[in-house]
Amino acid sequence: MPPPKDVVKIAIQMVGAIPQLIELQQTKPLASVLKDVCDAWSLPNAEHYALQYVDGRQTYITESDQEAERLYSGIQSNNSDVKTDSLKKLANLSQDVTFAQEFINRNGLKQIFYIVEEGNDTGEMLAHTLKAFMELMEHDFVSWETLSAAFIKKIVSYVNMNTVDASVQQLSLSILENMVPTSCLLFELVKKEVTLDRLLTHLQVTNAQLQLKAMALLIALLLAATDTERRNIIHSSEPLGDEMAHYLYVLQSVSLNLCERRMRTSMDPYSQVCEQPGPGLFHRWKRRVKVHLWVLQVVREQITRTLSLKPTSLELFKTRVNALNYSEILKLRQTERLHQEETLAVPVLELRERLKPELLELIRQQRLLHLCKGTLFRKISSRRRQDKLWYCRLSPNHKVLHYGDVEEGVHSPPIESLPEKIPVVDMKMLLMGKECPHMKEKSSGKQNKDVLELAFSIVYDVEEYCLNFIAPTRYEFCLWTDGLNVLLGKEMTSERTQTDLDVLLSMELKLRLLDLENISIPDTPPPVPKPPSNLNFCYDFSHAEQ
Repeated sequence: MPPPKDVVKIAIQMVGAIPQLIELQQTKPLASVLKDVCDAWSLPNAEHYALQYVDGRQTYITESDQEAERLYSGIQSNNSDVKTDSLKKLANLSQDVTFAQEFINRNGLKQIFYIVEEGNDTGEMLAHTLKAFMELMEHDFVSWETLSAAFIKKIVSYVNMNTVDASVQQLSLSILENMVPTSCLLFELVKKEVTLDRLLTHLQVTNAQLQLKAMALLIALLLAATDTERRNIIHSSEPLGDEMAHYLYVLQSVSLNLCERRMRTSMDPYSQVCEQPGPGLFHRWKRRVKVHLWVLQVVREQITRTLSLKPTSLELFKTRVNALNYSEILKLRQTERLHQEETLAVPVLELRERLKPELLELIRQQRLLHLCKGTLFRKISSRRRQDKLWYCRLSPNHKVLHYGDVEEGVHSPPIESLPEKIPVVDMKMLLMGKECPHMKEKSSGKQNKDVLELAFSIVYDVEEYCLNFIAPTRYEFCLWTDGLNVLLGKEMTSERTQTDLDVLLSMELKLRLLDLENISIPDTPPPVPKPPSNLNFCYDFSHAEQ
């Protein structure tokens, strides 16, 4: 009698051992198969071993391989129930980076494109398909710019349809939101196909998630647009009621940003040319704006403190402004803050403490946003000659650090052009200064001391490899070490954190206490008045009839 279809005979070999010919039952868990093989060779700790193909790719065999193959076949099934179940499971498993890579390597995205482009379903099956697509794209294995025009137009049609499942519309809006910042071509296509009137229609529905996704796409379009296009879009919209208050606030912020070009322009430390930062996504944009205000705050403080000294000439003014650098302002602020906290009323101090967690989270998100934008670093050789450039940036889903060498003149390379990757889950610790392996041989000279203050390293993987950095400025050092500590689940430790927190706390307190201007705040709350004499009007159940 022939063996069952799910049983195959395979040969397994290991150096120094007699090969085994086993009947592999494909439905049996891989861990159980490995234990049987190790037992036959009297090998302990079967969990430390893995099977590997001898021919072809010579890749390791994992449960993800088998599952990816099964689901790849399942989503091509003619049975709609099998196909829907396979797509649902694919949407869940695609969150795992190993599974996602295996599925994509099997040309799985091509099959998903086919389901969307050729299918007519607008319900559950399509929702699972779009969810799987989003999860697979989150791993940054494939560029958004590779999407076909037919696929994009189909996604746009789901946004513009009236009779389509809400979950399909939410996912479609998210896909377009992620697509817009990647290239001018995709931005122009989405801007042309998705009208403002259609987005405003989505903003008026009762589904909060659909509202949020529509606003996220609107903000992504605004950030990728020119100043003229932003003004036209904003001025053409009318207030639509109380539920739009939050969205109008965001739109007003975008309008104000039109006047803050210089504030939002980042300076490349290795070039004299200013570079405009690329567009971001809605859920990051708001955090990026209320945090950038520290720039204006520090500049204003430099000017006002210098003017208070009454300089007698412009040259003296310039000299004193330059002397009043960031470190000096930090020291002055810390001294003044301690003095201020001693004189603040108790309720105000309590409010400060309540605000700190929320504002620290805001700073954490800004740090991660900066890492996602990336930074240009220089490699310093043993001869102290700066010769090669490399770039490092965090993936938008905060799961992978991408880095690689770049040529002179390249300021913000796309993430897919950086070949090296470090999964965040493999990061073990952050080293700074003298603790860094590339700093242990340095001498005690002033030049080396300056470099020491900019050096940090990431220890990663089980072998404890190190990725070594030398930040271009102290500002970049603070933002990168803070951001890496956030990824490691640790507290932010740079002096920049306290400065940003002070600025945000000061601004937030002023806003909260605006209505109490010229009103004295008591140190203790007022006494609670005694209850009135006629308060005992409640029915007494103790005298109820037995």
